[in-house]
Amino acid sequence: MNKKMLSGSFWLSFGSIISRVLGIVYLIPWLIMIGSYSNQLNAQAVFNASYTPYALLIAVGTAGLPSVIARQVASLNSRNRYLDGVYVTKLAFIIMVLAGLICGIALYILAPVIARNSPVQSVHQAVISIRMLVPAIIILPSMSMIRGWFQGHSDMKPYGISQLWEQLSRVLFIIISTFVIIKVLHYHYIIAVYFSVFGAFVGSLISYLYLFFYGHHQRGEYQRQLAKSEPRQLNNFTSTILGLWYASIPFVLVGSCITISQLIDQVFFKQVLVNANHLAADYVNYLYTVSSANPSKITTIIISLVTSVSETSLPLFSELHAKKQWTQINKLLLENYKLLLFFMLPIVIIAGFASGPIYTILFTHDSVGTYYLVQNIIQSIFLGLAINVLTLLQSLHASKKAVIYMTAGIMVKLILQLPMLKLFGASGAIIATDFAFLIILLLGYIKINTLYGVKLGSLVPILYTNSFLIIIMSIFFFTIQQWFQPVTRFGSFLYLAIYGLFFLLTYVLIANRTGTAKALFGEPISYRSINQR
Repeated sequence: MNKKMLSGSFWLSFGSIISRVLGIVYLIPWLIMIGSYSNQLNAQAVFNASYTPYALLIAVGTAGLPSVIARQVASLNSRNRYLDGVYVTKLAFIIMVLAGLICGIALYILAPVIARNSPVQSVHQAVISIRMLVPAIIILPSMSMIRGWFQGHSDMKPYGISQLWEQLSRVLFIIISTFVIIKVLHYHYIIAVYFSVFGAFVGSLISYLYLFFYGHHQRGEYQRQLAKSEPRQLNNFTSTILGLWYASIPFVLVGSCITISQLIDQVFFKQVLVNANHLAADYVNYLYTVSSANPSKITTIIISLVTSVSETSLPLFSELHAKKQWTQINKLLLENYKLLLFFMLPIVIIAGFASGPIYTILFTHDSVGTYYLVQNIIQSIFLGLAINVLTLLQSLHASKKAVIYMTAGIMVKLILQLPMLKLFGASGAIIATDFAFLIILLLGYIKINTLYGVKLGSLVPILYTNSFLIIIMSIFFFTIQQWFQPVTRFGSFLYLAIYGLFFLLTYVLIANRTGTAKALFGEPISYRSINQR
C-alpha cells in the first residue's frame, strides 16, 4: 500500500470522520434541551433549511480553487518550482477573500427566496437562520485555500486536525449557548437555533487560527524549499488568474454534486407532496426531516471516509501524471479502489443492520425514521463511489469528462424527481438520487478502466469478505436481534456499543482469515500492526 496514500487517508479520515461524529453526537443533548418532539422537528427543519444553500454557496465561493491549488502545487513542487507554487497560492488566497464577501452578500439577499421554498413552518425563522451563516461563508473560502496549500504538499495532518478543531469548537459553542439561552435565560428555543447556526462561524475562526499557527511552525521547511527552487516562471498576473478560474470550474461542479442533489430535494419535496399528493404541510415537513435531513447527518460520516481517500489521492495522481508514470498511476488506482471498499463496505453493512438503535440514539425512537435511514445508508455506497470516481477523473486531468458525467447524473435526478416523488412519496427522492449517482459511477469507472486498464479482479477478495459479513449479520438480525428491541437512548447506546465492537472484530477476523488484510496492508490486522502504523 502506498505510504503517502495510507498516511494521508489516516489524517483526513481522522479529522473528517471524528468531526462528522461530533457533528451528530451533539444532537443528543441539543435536542433534549430543545424540548418536546414537536419543537425538535421544527428546530431541525429551520436548522437544516440553512445548511443546504450554505453548502452550495461554499462550493461556489471556494470555486474549487483549494483542490486546484492542491493539484497545481503538487505538480509544481515535483518540478522544483516552489516559487511558482507560492505565487499561485497567494493569488488564489486573494480571490478567495473576495469570493467570500460576494457569497456572503448573495446568501443574505437570497435568504427570503430560499426560505419560502423550504419545508419549514415559519419562513421568517428560516430567513434569520440562513442569514446567521453569512459571517461563516465570508471566511470559509480563504480558510479552505490554506488547506489546499497543505494538501498540495501531501501534508494531510493540518487538513484533518483543522477539521477537528473546527467541529469541536462549533459543537462546544452550540451546546453552551443553547444551555445558557434555554436553561439559564429561559428564552424561546428558536433563539438557541439561531446561535447554533452561528456556531459555524466560531468553528471556522478557530480552524483558521490553527492553520495559521501550524503554517508558522513549518515556515523553516518552506524557506528551505524556496531556497533551492527554480526561478519563478509565472509572472503574468491576468493569465494566471484566468487559468486558475478555468481550472476550478470542474472542481466547483463536482464538489457541489451531492449538495445540488440535496437542494433539488429541498426545493421540490414540499411542492410535489403538498400540491400533487395533497399531504398536509406539517406532515411533509416531518417526512423531509426524517427521510432526508436527519439521515444525511449520519451518511455524511460514510461519505467523508470516501472523501478522505479521494482527496489524498488527488496530489499523488497529479504528481505521477506530471512525471508520466503510467504504470504507477495504474497501481495507485487499484490501491485507491481497495482502500475505499475495504473500509466503506463494512461500515455500510454494520450501520444498515443497526439503523434502529442509531436513529433512536441521535433523534428518538421512530420506525419511520429508521425505514428511511436504511435507504439512505444503502444510498451512501452510490454517493461515495461516484464522488471518488469524479475526483479521480479530475486528478488524472480528465475534468471535462467528470463534468459531463456529473451533469448527466444531475439531469437524471431532475427528470426522475417529480414522477418518483408522486409515485413513491419521500422514498421517491431517494430512488431518484440512487439512479443519478449510479449513472455517474458507471460512466466514470468505465472511462478510467478504459484509459488505464485496471484489473478489477483483485477486488473480489474484499467483496468476498464483506459477503461473509452480510451472511453472519443477516443470521444475527433475523434470530438474536429480534429479542432485543431497545427503544430508549441509553438502551440503544449500550446495544450499539456491544453490537458495533463485536461485528467490527468479526470483520477483522474474516479479513485476516481470508487473507484480504494481508493482501491490502502486507500483514494481518492486529493490535500490534495498528500500533506500529
